[in-house]
Amino acid sequence: MRVPPHAAAEAFVAACLAELDAPKPGNVHRFAPGHGMKTDDFVLSAEVSAAPLTEAGARVGARVLNAVGATLAAVGQNTNLGILLLCAPLAAAVEREEGGLRDALAATLNDLNRDDATAVFAAIVAANPGGLGASARHDVRAPAEVTLLEAMAEAADRDRIARQYATVYEDVFTVGLAALGEARKRRTGQSWATLAVYLGYLATAPDTHVARKLGIGAAEAIRREAAPWRTALEAAADPNELLDGLLEWDASLKARGLNPGATADLTVATLFAESLQILRGDETKGSILPWSAKND
Repeated sequence: MRVPPHAAAEAFVAACLAELDAPKPGNVHRFAPGHGMKTDDFVLSAEVSAAPLTEAGARVGARVLNAVGATLAAVGQNTNLGILLLCAPLAAAVEREEGGLRDALAATLNDLNRDDATAVFAAIVAANPGGLGASARHDVRAPAEVTLLEAMAEAADRDRIARQYATVYEDVFTVGLAALGEARKRRTGQSWATLAVYLGYLATAPDTHVARKLGIGAAEAIRREAAPWRTALEAAADPNELLDGLLEWDASLKARGLNPGATADLTVATLFAESLQILRGDETKGSILPWSAKND
């Protein structure tokens, strides 16, 4: 079942807003700004990028490039490049009829071509994400010589967002959606379910945004710090009792300049994927309806 662009756009904005409502340590959220950014920047970014991201019939590369352009025009800085890179293939996939969402996504990724790579390379250069350096192969500042999927596969071992392209979003479907499903069973509320996804990713592997900027040692340190918080959240009868401690850890990470940005991007993509599955009528494995579908 195809999802109309307006519904996909609404689901995208809802995913971005839900991510901001969770107290994600080290990242920007409604409880605390950080890294020179505030929540309003991300709200506006979601609103202005939703239409180009979900434009009917648009190629993945065009979706990313146009959504990045809309974001930069509105807020003047890169707030959502990783989110757009992850969500553009999902938004394109729901226009297909193939099986479930992951089947449609696989077909979308296999259809990526050199034009998609050219557009995404231009979007990355325009956004100029922190820690962007030169690459011996498939440098984004050079003309694209391969398809976007081939370029992402080349970067998959050092960038968790690129890894999703190369693995048909393995982490999203096996780590993120699994954590979200378990959190839904506990019925602790949307913000805590979102945090469960974030901590699930953060405790599973070093954040590649932190690794790119500050080294693998810093990223691994955050992963170790995240593991007991994930366990505590899963065991908590009332997650609100964890809030003060989470905000203390949040302040500590921000004071150290540590922002698990790739983890936050994957969290948005997971929330978006869940809503798209429900909108498509895919199997939801008994989880409660999410924020974007409750009133449909």
